[in-house]
Amino acid sequence: MRTASSISAALAVVVLATGALAGPIDQIRQYGDQVVKVLEDPGLRGPDRRLERRAAVRRIAIEIFDLGETAKRALGRHWQARTEAEREEFVRLFAELLESAYLSKIDFYGGEKLRYVGESIDGDHAIVRGRVATKQGTEVPVDARMLRRGERWLIYDVTIENVSLIGNYRAQFDRIIRASSYEELVKRLQAKREE
Repeated sequence: MRTASSISAALAVVVLATGALAGPIDQIRQYGDQVVKVLEDPGLRGPDRRLERRAAVRRIAIEIFDLGETAKRALGRHWQARTEAEREEFVRLFAELLESAYLSKIDFYGGEKLRYVGESIDGDHAIVRGRVATKQGTEVPVDARMLRRGERWLIYDVTIENVSLIGNYRAQFDRIIRASSYEELVKRLQAKREE
C-alpha cells in the first residue's frame, strides 16, 4: 500500500509538474502526455537507461515547475531573512531534494493513469484537480496549484490526498531552523544531496 502510494505520489508530481498561455489544465495535460510518453518508451526502459529516462523527465518537468516560488513558499517566513546568495543556494538545494525524492520513483511507474477532473482560475492563480488511478483500483486525489507567469502557468505546489508538498516541507524546515539554525538546514540539505 505504501509503495503504491509512493508511486502514485511520484507520478502525480512528475505528471502534474510538466505548458503559450493555454488554460492551466491544457498545459498540464500537454506536458503530462510528454512525461508518460517518456515513461512508456521501450527505448528508455531497463536499468541501463535509468539515468537517461530521468534526465528526459527532468527536462520536461523543469518547464512547468516554478522552483523559485516553490522553494520560497517551502522556506516560509524564513525566506525574508535570507540574502540573495542564500536564496539562490536554497532554491538549488531544494530542487535537488525534490528531484531525489520524486524522480527516483519514476522507475516504479507501472502505467498508472492521471484523470483531470477540473480547474479553477482566480486571476493569476489556478488549481488543476486530478485523480491518479492506481493498479489496485483506487483513485488518489491530486491538485496542482499554479501561478500565471507571463504567457504560461507554472506549478508551485502539489497536494496529494490533501497533503501539500510545500506545507509538508515548510513544517520540517521550520522545525529544523527553530531548533537549530538556517545553516543547519542547509547542512542537512547538502548531506541529503550527497546520499
